[in-house]
Amino acid sequence: MAVAVGEYEARMEQQSLQEEEGKLGSSMININQHLQNIFSVAIKLAYPHFENPPLAVTPSQQAKFGDYQCNSAMAMSQQLKAKGEKINPVEIAKQIINNIPKNDVIEKVEIAGPGFVNIHLNKEFISKLLTDLLVNGVRPPPVGPKKKVVVDFSSPNIAKEMHVGHLRSTIIGDSMCRLFEFVGYDVLRLNHVGDWGTQFGMLIAHLQDKFPDYLVVSPPIGDLQAFYKESKKRFDEEEDFKKRAYECVVQLQSHNQEITKAWNLICEVSRKEFQNIYDCLDIKLIERGESYYQDMMVDVVKMFEEKGLVQLDEGRKIVFPPGCSLPLTIEKSDGGYTYDTSDLAALRQRIIDEKADMIVYVVDSGQSVHFQTFFAAAQMIGWYDPKKIRVEHTGFGVVLGEDKKKFKTRSGETVRLIDLLDEGLKRSMEKLLAKERDKVLTPDELKAAQEAVTYGCIKYADLSHNRTNDYIFSFDKMLDDRGNTAAYLLYAFTRIRSITRLANIDDATLQKAATETTILLSHEKEWKLGKCILRFPEIINKILDDLYLHTLCDYLFELATTFTEFYDNCYCVEKDRQTGEVVKVNMWRMLLCDATASVMAQSFAILGIKPVEKM
Repeated sequence: MAVAVGEYEARMEQQSLQEEEGKLGSSMININQHLQNIFSVAIKLAYPHFENPPLAVTPSQQAKFGDYQCNSAMAMSQQLKAKGEKINPVEIAKQIINNIPKNDVIEKVEIAGPGFVNIHLNKEFISKLLTDLLVNGVRPPPVGPKKKVVVDFSSPNIAKEMHVGHLRSTIIGDSMCRLFEFVGYDVLRLNHVGDWGTQFGMLIAHLQDKFPDYLVVSPPIGDLQAFYKESKKRFDEEEDFKKRAYECVVQLQSHNQEITKAWNLICEVSRKEFQNIYDCLDIKLIERGESYYQDMMVDVVKMFEEKGLVQLDEGRKIVFPPGCSLPLTIEKSDGGYTYDTSDLAALRQRIIDEKADMIVYVVDSGQSVHFQTFFAAAQMIGWYDPKKIRVEHTGFGVVLGEDKKKFKTRSGETVRLIDLLDEGLKRSMEKLLAKERDKVLTPDELKAAQEAVTYGCIKYADLSHNRTNDYIFSFDKMLDDRGNTAAYLLYAFTRIRSITRLANIDDATLQKAATETTILLSHEKEWKLGKCILRFPEIINKILDDLYLHTLCDYLFELATTFTEFYDNCYCVEKDRQTGEVVKVNMWRMLLCDATASVMAQSFAILGIKPVEKM
């Protein structure tokens, strides 16, 4: 029976392989995944009794070992040996090769060393995939059913200015949303701002004393922040003020008209300041602050009580989720609620009301224990099954100054985000003027280049690092047009786009050529570039799996450098040495240029970077 099941599974997989190869146009094929599917069939046919055989297909590190390698034979040999069955891995590799189903992807395979299977791709098939990309555009790989995804990111505090600490959550969260949107998911971009709690009672009570017009107009954000610091000092030192602050909190929670009006004015001033930052960085968000979930918190506490999951601790109501070292406080001894309560209410709302299949929290790694704890509490009470709904904290490290300490101003203050962006604009303009770009670009083109470089470089410097690591913020490094920087990639992209323009080839000619011209891949650099272009779907699948965006940045840099190798070795346009006139256009190579630019443009779009035609 086991043999029949293994063979049946293999036949079904074989059928889906053939369907995928014949179904170009709707999505892009992930070549690595496709090869894994082919070898999965081969292994099941060769060893139908082998339960869950190891499957390992990876790109080859050297061209002499083919394009990809299947390394399953050695691992299978080890597993069989552990069961008392000795089979040489080379023999296993032979059996696998003998059972490879008919396909259009593989040109040939060969066994190397102790049992590696070197895979050589079919150039004709790769050429067809490139043509498909040019005709139908850059599309996502197949990703299964459409999902509803909630991404919680940015989340500054009302009455405080956005600072460098908000940079990473804002940039990483936006890029994740762009990725999910690209693959066709329904994405809800949420800004969980800090707009509730005792601090607003403190601030409003202080404004009543120091800012008589507090019911007509809110102080500007800079003054609000100063008032907040003063109110905190008074709250800690003056008992009467502390009592009045608590009264304001109670009035706010009871929707007192005057106090609510003052609160709304404070929120509106803050929103306008946040929006200035979001407009610069091209970030779109829906604000749902802590206040949105206030009325849901009573029910949250009641649910935990009804399940018998609440313990009393000196008047506090606490919950101990399994496997967690610290409890959650869902109600304080004075009857007030906490961040734990509002986070649980928000999570439940996103699962039950939004019907999310996936919820991603883009918050610094310092909060990891908190997220583990309230995720565990939500599972304990039965709100979600992690096998069915993916709830994930995508943590990140802090931004460091060049002294490798937390990024601060010279006076030790936190760096305001608007000041950071202004400094970037100033520095990028200095770079452009040093290159004398003002002599070849119009004022509008120069401004567009300045903004593209500034915001692109700040985003890319963040996204190109493994998000879990701290990273050093350095304008000098991020604006350098050498190495893995946005400056280098933006210049490379502009250069690639200019090749067709300088050859006097318009878009209509390119589109016509894409349907009529076979893309030749006979030169080793053409072959290397073609394969690199088509790794894009593999990169997208990987990031959807692990949510590490630096993989896309690494790929983008590899694509740009691979293109440079191609361009330096393969003439796209041949000119008369005397007159400089174009005498020959190698159209298949122009199409490789266009395919490279298309994939780069889509990668930039996912990273939230806006390239410009002229730089």
